[in-house]
Amino acid sequence: MSQPPNLAQEDKLKSQGYELIAGIDEAGRGALAGPVVAGAVILPHHSYPDWLKLVRDSKELSPKKREFLFHLIQRDALAVSTGIIAPEVIDSINILEATKLAMMQAVGKLPQQPQFLLIDSLILPRCTTPQMGITGGDKLCLSIACASIVAKVTRDHIMQELGRVYPDYGLAKHKGYGTREHIYRLRQLGPSQIHRLSFAPIRTAIASQISSPLTGED
Repeated sequence: MSQPPNLAQEDKLKSQGYELIAGIDEAGRGALAGPVVAGAVILPHHSYPDWLKLVRDSKELSPKKREFLFHLIQRDALAVSTGIIAPEVIDSINILEATKLAMMQAVGKLPQQPQFLLIDSLILPRCTTPQMGITGGDKLCLSIACASIVAKVTRDHIMQELGRVYPDYGLAKHKGYGTREHIYRLRQLGPSQIHRLSFAPIRTAIASQISSPLTGED
């Protein structure tokens, strides 16, 4: 079993004089529908709450535990924010640039501006704040792991709401990812307004629908 994320990187930066250190991560980068969401979290300076020992990369947590930790992060962190980039923007600038834009947006919305950024896997060239991209950072660094939870839970809530607007796609269940059920619905119904038209499975579904038009049967 891998080691849980820790504060080694944050403590090293604090020894160098940095105090406001933001962890940043995203959710929804690989989805076929809905926004990409970034989370940014600045943990307390010195005293850390006991629940931090429960934090893991959001993908390793159950939905119930993610929700539980999400509310604790909101309550106890020094600062929390999100950045949300819509599907049409993803289509216009590509998913990598949209992810960076969501992260920039999250950093800009923090009520306390960070002195250093710890980012899962990426760097933000347009951001002048000192920063470090950490491969697999959501599994290694507590600030980034907390940001992954904030991003994931925020996006899940958005997808549940979108599932009520577009009930035929099963969005509340698969959150817009390319599951077998989702692909089947896409081939039946075609894409909705919240699907990412630039993504290959969506283009394939459109092509399939054009070559095999629906007969009206279920």
